[in-house]
Amino acid sequence: MAIYYELEKNDRTAIYDAAEKWKNECLLNNRSLIWDGESIWTDTNLNRFKSIFVENPDVSGENFDAKFKKQLENESEGVYKFAIELMFIYYIFPYSGSISYKTKMKKLEMIASWKGIDFDQSLPVFDGLKQGLGATGTFYNTSKYFEVSFLFLVAENLKNLPLKNRENMLNDASELKKFADDIRQSVGKKVQILHILLHLLIPEKFERIASWGHKDRIIKAYSNLITDNSITDSDKRLLLIREKLEGMYSNENKKIDFYETPVIAEKWIPAVDNVLTPVEGGETAYWVFQGNPTYYEVNNAVNDLDTITWAVNQHSKNIKKGDKAYIWRSGSGGGIIAVGTILCDPKITQPDIEDPYNRSDVLNKEPYLAVDIQLHTKFIDSIVERTLLLSDERTKRMGILTYPGATNFPVTKEEDGVIESIINGKYEHIPATTPPEVIVKDKKRYWMYAPGEGSGMWEEFYGKGIMGIGWSELGDLKQFPTKNAMKIKMKEIFGEEYSYINDGHATWQFTNEIEIGDIIFAKKGRKKIIGRGVVTSEYIFDDSRKEYKNIHKVRWTHRGEWDHEGQIILKTLTEVTSYTDYYKKLEEMFIDVSDGMLIPDDITPQYESYNSENFLSEVYMNKEKYNTLNNLLIRKKNLILLGAPGVGKTFAAERLAYSIMGEKDKSRVLVVQFHQSYSYEDFIMGYRPTEKGFSLSKGPFYQFCKEAEPDDRPYFFIIDEINRGNLSKVFGELLMLIENDKRGKELRLLYSDEQFSVPENVFIIGMMNTADRSLAMIDYALRRRFAFYEFEPAFGSEGFKKYQASIGNVKFNHLIDTVVAMNTVIEEDDSLGSGFRIGHSYFSSRIDVDNEWLSEIVEYELVPLIKEYWFDEPSKVEHWMNKLRSAIRD
Repeated sequence: MAIYYELEKNDRTAIYDAAEKWKNECLLNNRSLIWDGESIWTDTNLNRFKSIFVENPDVSGENFDAKFKKQLENESEGVYKFAIELMFIYYIFPYSGSISYKTKMKKLEMIASWKGIDFDQSLPVFDGLKQGLGATGTFYNTSKYFEVSFLFLVAENLKNLPLKNRENMLNDASELKKFADDIRQSVGKKVQILHILLHLLIPEKFERIASWGHKDRIIKAYSNLITDNSITDSDKRLLLIREKLEGMYSNENKKIDFYETPVIAEKWIPAVDNVLTPVEGGETAYWVFQGNPTYYEVNNAVNDLDTITWAVNQHSKNIKKGDKAYIWRSGSGGGIIAVGTILCDPKITQPDIEDPYNRSDVLNKEPYLAVDIQLHTKFIDSIVERTLLLSDERTKRMGILTYPGATNFPVTKEEDGVIESIINGKYEHIPATTPPEVIVKDKKRYWMYAPGEGSGMWEEFYGKGIMGIGWSELGDLKQFPTKNAMKIKMKEIFGEEYSYINDGHATWQFTNEIEIGDIIFAKKGRKKIIGRGVVTSEYIFDDSRKEYKNIHKVRWTHRGEWDHEGQIILKTLTEVTSYTDYYKKLEEMFIDVSDGMLIPDDITPQYESYNSENFLSEVYMNKEKYNTLNNLLIRKKNLILLGAPGVGKTFAAERLAYSIMGEKDKSRVLVVQFHQSYSYEDFIMGYRPTEKGFSLSKGPFYQFCKEAEPDDRPYFFIIDEINRGNLSKVFGELLMLIENDKRGKELRLLYSDEQFSVPENVFIIGMMNTADRSLAMIDYALRRRFAFYEFEPAFGSEGFKKYQASIGNVKFNHLIDTVVAMNTVIEEDDSLGSGFRIGHSYFSSRIDVDNEWLSEIVEYELVPLIKEYWFDEPSKVEHWMNKLRSAIRD
């Protein structure tokens, strides 16, 4: 049975009792639900209500209550009482998360007050409004006219039937559903109250589900339990699923529920950040909620509403009731347009398919995690501008500014203070000393691409200098904010039977990831390459084309037919950038047919500038130490950074390279990691198996040197865990060539009849963890070829102290103090020493510090580390374990 008793508790009987009374007293007779002994559901009252409400919709801009008051004005007491009871039925289903009991009663009292009517709120029937049966979407509240009109029309049409037919209808699930659905179609809206009425009238046969989408999702998730495919009615299929699930998970004392039985719910309710119950408690946090006016009328929504519902796509574990929320309008002239307070923890929310502010048909078609925000300050015409925040030293690194491609962003206490000072007129500008970090393209990408089905569009694409992809029926692909939105639209147009995983991925990449300067390899079938080109434009939707309207402009550099070793992947579009050997072999193939010279790409990527000041703003080091580090690398050309776990060696290595280059050109930086089985064949070159036997494959160091050789600019080869490899074995004959005074000298390579040298402009940076017990120290032959610089924990540095102050978290401060004290003990321990101290980077990855993160750092990073350090001193482990845990307790 689908009757809901909140699993084991029989606490919803008041709702079903009220529904049964409504059916017997009002629908089968003319009596009242609230005023016992009175006749309220009479033809006279129904006809008047139909005339003034259903047939006379108020299209003014006022809210429902104001319009309802005008429609009822001057009507009889009987019509008012009928309206109250009709609205009683409208309010009986939503639980308090959708409409609270207090709100329900206030609404009924308000209607009664318009006519001076009293009713006894202590009557048992009103207990039916207290708890509710389920969630209703925003449409249920914002489109009351359609919901209430449908409710009325069902009641009216039932009452127009002869009594015997009426009784039969209210006991026949199939007939009642057909009857109600015919009326719904006349209303022309997907009203939720259709499902609600079916459940209220025959709860044994219809689930307590108000959402159209939820029913479909459950059926899809449990379709394997439906053995009789002749049954097509959704509610009958749900009933079959329920019967099977009750046999699997229920017993005589326990009911099952599609929402509240976890093992059943988890299969169909979409997971959002793997969280349904947010973290409670903690200090007030600050957040930015971003809205894109292309897809949602943010200005109008903020201007019109006092409370607004906002999706939570990030940080769902940390956002909580009582937190402060800034509303951000993205796009040109973007910035903060309102401030509010979060009214609830993140909760699963039903999509409002008729949200008047929605400008796109791809947003929130499935249940999603969201919060309600009460807006208390609005300044749409005098916003806190993005450009102002970017230019202030204290706010230039806000998440919304440095990586705006998300919905929810944390705000630090310091940033909140700056924003508040702007709002209240007390702002004092502190100019940014360095430009904020922005997202830039790392380097050109490489793509394998099929020009039309069977490569049938190749001649046209080559002749017109374009590349195209299908799916023109979707329109301009830039309208879709997410990959999933594209797939949803594909299902709507082309059918639900396919997942469109690969198609959605390809269209998303074609639209949003292919960039100017990328290399395209055109293929034919699975064995032929027919061309190579360079992308010269962003994505274009060319509506003048008959087909393949989604295009990029391409300068095709090669045309012909080349055999491909092995089979080419089938997909229309595949990025192959990460397969370095593969795309370089393809490029070598074109060099062979171009007399050793590819047609130049003529596109030079622009990179963000980076200097020593940028380095010092990100790495916790003073200028004197930076100069030493810089000079060591320039002089020696080979540098090893060693230090304790978490002192930021890798982070500093990359930024040291950028500071010497003067820009964040990642194409001139390569990072590899050594391990015990790493060999010369992996690093320089060696033979590897192929379909036809073996072929000589070049390793990353060989390829990197060849890329650097014709260029005068510096290149940086970074080796993580350098002491984990057998270095003499890995470098082989190149061990001599990496010395700074041997650069440019040539030696014959082991596997190739080739004279090879390490260019002057290649710098090698290695990282070594001094706390690694399992590794022998680096051998002398390599030691004399490298300079060594030891990194220390930087808890006392000016940079870390500034970062700590920006966090503003007492528990975080206590934890840092405890770690600093423990580091002193580690350094003085004869079996450990300074190389085993705990580094600052364990704590430098967050700006939204919360209890959960602090606990995870202690339990899953620090505690295992000290257990290893003092594996033979359990009392010391216990002592420091307790101190670490105590530091973050309330």
